[in-house]
Amino acid sequence: MEVVEGCRLPVLRRNQENEDEWPLAEILSVKDISGRKVFYVHYIDFNKRLDEWVTPERLDLKKIQFPKKEAKTPTKNGLPGSRPNSPERELKKTLDLSLHSSAAGIGKTIPTPGLPYLASSASLQRVPVVKLPDRTNSIENVTKNLLSKRKLEAVSLATQCSPVTTAAAAPEIQTPVYAQNGSARRPMPPVAGRKRKANCLGTDEDSQDSSDGIPSAPRMTGSLVSDRSHDDIVTRMKNIECIELGRHRLKPWYFSPYPQELTSLPVLYLCEFCLKYLKSLKCLQRHLTKCNLRHPPGNEIYRKGTISFFEIDGRKNKNYSQNLCLLAKCFLDHKTLYYDTDPFLFYVMTEYDCKGFHIVGYFSKEKESTEDYNVACILTLPPYQRRGYGKLLIEFSYELSKVEGKTGTPEKPLSDLGLLSYRSYWSQTILEILMELKSDNGERPQITINEISELTSIKKEDVISTLQYLNLINYYKGQYILTLSEDIVEGHEKAMMKRHLRIDSKCLHFTPKDWSKRGKW
Repeated sequence: MEVVEGCRLPVLRRNQENEDEWPLAEILSVKDISGRKVFYVHYIDFNKRLDEWVTPERLDLKKIQFPKKEAKTPTKNGLPGSRPNSPERELKKTLDLSLHSSAAGIGKTIPTPGLPYLASSASLQRVPVVKLPDRTNSIENVTKNLLSKRKLEAVSLATQCSPVTTAAAAPEIQTPVYAQNGSARRPMPPVAGRKRKANCLGTDEDSQDSSDGIPSAPRMTGSLVSDRSHDDIVTRMKNIECIELGRHRLKPWYFSPYPQELTSLPVLYLCEFCLKYLKSLKCLQRHLTKCNLRHPPGNEIYRKGTISFFEIDGRKNKNYSQNLCLLAKCFLDHKTLYYDTDPFLFYVMTEYDCKGFHIVGYFSKEKESTEDYNVACILTLPPYQRRGYGKLLIEFSYELSKVEGKTGTPEKPLSDLGLLSYRSYWSQTILEILMELKSDNGERPQITINEISELTSIKKEDVISTLQYLNLINYYKGQYILTLSEDIVEGHEKAMMKRHLRIDSKCLHFTPKDWSKRGKW
């Protein structure tokens, strides 16, 4: 029995508890090493960074599934023709149907059962914040009793949209949006409990792809989401074995398009200051005698203690920016790499010692973003992860948005680790605002969603989704209230005690530029 590419079968691996398990895996590649076959496998429903080369002893050949042969294309009059139900034709039919249905439904009421709508804009103008000292007699429990006795009926709102808008918005992301001045509103989904965290933000790996599995047309600007329909076996496999960066050796997680002749090397060497890639330690040592950089190129716009941030223009420092993108692609799977770095700014965080400024992580952003993105790609290098640097990068990106006088949001989709970091940052930042509210004249403190967004520079959609994720929004006596339980307060205080790294706005020296007035970046 010969194992070929495309086969699926259980493969032995060790999990986090150091126990043996046999998850289903797909064979992506087969090669001979000293006359012995090894197999590159991707574990189904696991992240691609766990892909690895395995020996035949780890394969369970009794449950092997061979790849199915594709059905031959039906012919007409002896000539090759298209399949009767091709994805392209089905997509066209779907788009046509959505266009006709949207055109017919303009100005009509579209009821959606099971989703509570906001009946009036007045209920969202000011949201009372209630802190609960006792869980047994909490307003939260009273609210649940009220909701169990009488179910809220869905209030239908007339939704006006053009046919083009309806077709483009077919793959919905479950993030509530509340537009101002009487414009269309999207319904607020039911408040999710803490056990269903994966679907609260709508930014996990599955929900961020189109619902029908067909990628939408890519934008021509920005750090685009990778179009997985064009993935081939080469880009699905890690091509770099190991990277040496300064005093660290990194094991890449994903494919990165370094030159082909470097992919067969056991170690790829990088200069930690200019990020130039070299094929041997001797070449690196010779390069270091000529390289004058001891920090990233660009302007240092922040320094506090040993932490510094450098702003790098993708047009002025193209070589460094391209090398940074190549390194980042080793640890980011969801972004398409562009060699045209002109439209981007890169903010590199470094840690200083006697030898220079060592890169810790970075984020990039578009010089001009039409969709209020304040982050395109964000990465903390593996040696510095789980030490608070990721949250510091996120906080710095919002600090820049505050100086610019804008609200911002990260470009979607977020990776699994990025999603966790952003959820944590949004939760802590919003809870910090709510905990500092003081009551006036003995009444409950009140705050609006817009006020939270203005204070934090977090986009309104992210504020609302975070409140839902924390299960803070409750309906009580005809209005929506934010309920802070003892568990949430205690959990927030413990988390803030562990968060030692914070951005000091006084140490930021940043002047935003109006890129729209510049003929060329």
